[in-house]
Amino acid sequence: MSAEAPVSSLLRRPAEHGHAPVGYIELLFDLVYVFAVTQLSHHLVDNLSWEGALQTLILFLAVWWAWIYTTWATNWIDPDRAPNRLMLGLAMICSLVMSSAIPHAFDGSGLAFALAYVAVQLGRSLYVLLVMGETKRGSGKKMTRITIWFVVSAPFWIIGGLAAEPEARMLWWAAALVIELLGPLCFYRVPGLGRSRVQEWAIAGGHMAERSALFIIIALGEGIVMTGSTFGHLPSRPDTIAAFVTAFVGTFAMWWIYFDIGAKRGAEHIEHHANPGIVGRNAFTYWHIPIVAGIILIAVSDELTLVHPLEPVHGDFLLVTAAGMLLFLIGTMSFKRISSGNSWYPVSHVVGLWLTAALALWGALAHPLTLYFYMVSSAIFCLVALWEWGSFHGGWVDRMERRGWWLGRVLRSHTTRVDAGRQRKAGGG
Repeated sequence: MSAEAPVSSLLRRPAEHGHAPVGYIELLFDLVYVFAVTQLSHHLVDNLSWEGALQTLILFLAVWWAWIYTTWATNWIDPDRAPNRLMLGLAMICSLVMSSAIPHAFDGSGLAFALAYVAVQLGRSLYVLLVMGETKRGSGKKMTRITIWFVVSAPFWIIGGLAAEPEARMLWWAAALVIELLGPLCFYRVPGLGRSRVQEWAIAGGHMAERSALFIIIALGEGIVMTGSTFGHLPSRPDTIAAFVTAFVGTFAMWWIYFDIGAKRGAEHIEHHANPGIVGRNAFTYWHIPIVAGIILIAVSDELTLVHPLEPVHGDFLLVTAAGMLLFLIGTMSFKRISSGNSWYPVSHVVGLWLTAALALWGALAHPLTLYFYMVSSAIFCLVALWEWGSFHGGWVDRMERRGWWLGRVLRSHTTRVDAGRQRKAGGG
């Protein structure tokens, strides 16, 4: 919370500024979003088209935006205080209505989805504004600005919910999301109130990192649930068993890629950064969007593989799988680049992107069986995870040098030249 924030029994204690523990009410709140992620996956499975993909994207961004803003709110307020718990309980009810409306959000449940979403965003923002004492003279105005941005976007949601045609609804809701996504980038600039200062975005970095990691678990868990549920309704043939194992291996590899290095380093980076709010905005609020979206798409691919393992790869499956892989890898590599402080991306992830492109080309030209295609996609995730693990746990170059392999000597010579060049550049030479 900012230095200007008044002392309130409903705010987290100053001693928690470095580490604000995740409350049990926050974990209960997350269960609603487990349901929301499930609804999103099923919505895409039932609407495998460009229009269905755009609709799912809009709904996903709304779900993520509602969740991440509540995470920011619980970073400032104490979730163990009864009034704050009641606020989160009301937010859960609205989120549950919003999640329940997802399957028919572009049909008969559009207004219910829009009203529930607006209630979550505006209601929570107004509550935190009051708790922080921003109605008093001389107090900070960060929540006031945030609330005003949601007030501006709210009519777009409601008008979209009232629109008769799905296309019109998509346009109105897309406009609302553009407004809201621009808010943090513009520091919530409001005429007459100016823009927020970086100092006002002070947060408990460990709390933000832990909450975001928990949402990754939610998304990965949805893939496991979908895989298990689908497999339980299928005959136990060798192809379905192979598809089941392949789907789990891919999910486990994605977990490894994010949590072995990314989650821990991201938490340490934001906890020790001079401006944790900026890191929270860039690394967690924005760059976790493609990570979660990629996981959801892979969960859809899991189900499609289990149901049709021996069919040739078709265009919809290829696009969903390749897009999921690309989004996940791009998101994690960008997140890790920020948290590492380096100017380059992890080599393992870059190689993974190239292999994904090659996989997509193979699928488009050769039309292999869906199961074989998906086995290769999971193998790419495993390669990225193994490559990065080896690099950060002993180093592959050191291992090869100890064994006297010629490749180890070549790579050592190359890395020495690269490091020397960076040192000369840093020293202005």
